[in-house]
Amino acid sequence: MTGLKPDCQTCENLNCLIRKNALKEGMEKYLEKKVTISCKKSQNFIIEGSPVYGLFFLYRGKASVAKTGINGREQIIRFVGNGEIIGHRGFGANNYYQIFAVTLEITVICNFSTQVLEEMMQNIPSLTYDFMLFYSEELNKSETKVKKFAQMTVREKVIDAILYINRKFGQEDGLLTLQLSRKEIADFAGTTDEQVIRVISGLKKEKLLTSVGKKIGIPDVDKLKAEIAVHNFFIDS
Repeated sequence: MTGLKPDCQTCENLNCLIRKNALKEGMEKYLEKKVTISCKKSQNFIIEGSPVYGLFFLYRGKASVAKTGINGREQIIRFVGNGEIIGHRGFGANNYYQIFAVTLEITVICNFSTQVLEEMMQNIPSLTYDFMLFYSEELNKSETKVKKFAQMTVREKVIDAILYINRKFGQEDGLLTLQLSRKEIADFAGTTDEQVIRVISGLKKEKLLTSVGKKIGIPDVDKLKAEIAVHNFFIDS
């Protein structure tokens, strides 16, 4: 991936807000100012507390977004796939990133500086509108997550986390394409490693999950969904 510089106007990530507006009049001069970053697996490309430098758009790969909580405990907020934005909560509001982001595989990221983004939004109305809708949806998802954590049991939180990973990245050969450690699942579900291990073990005995080594799969997604259907919290990210 060294030297790769994706072309926004022909990018396959049609869900990317920049790609959606790449052919608008006046956009080309801003696209030329994009910086492309190639990252190795487990590379920290946003450091919590560092000065904000624009937004990152994931071109190809996977990453986790997290923040440090009480006693240094990490809380994974979400996982990011192709075309998604990272660092948006720092843009236009704070001078420092309130989160950190780490790649989960070899990943290519596009970056637009704060100055370039501000100029784009001031001059490309459709992009500004798309960002407004994006932030509105993010607020809705955040409020739903607060409700979810308050009402779900540990078992339900773990199931919800596994279903989220499946919705976002899918399965291949009966196994989730994004394989996380039990600690990473715990950090995302808001519980402990030990509780995750117990819940997954129980779900495997109930035939709701399968496993090959440390990898897990969902043999019947609808059956697993039924376990938390009462909450109706099937949010995408």
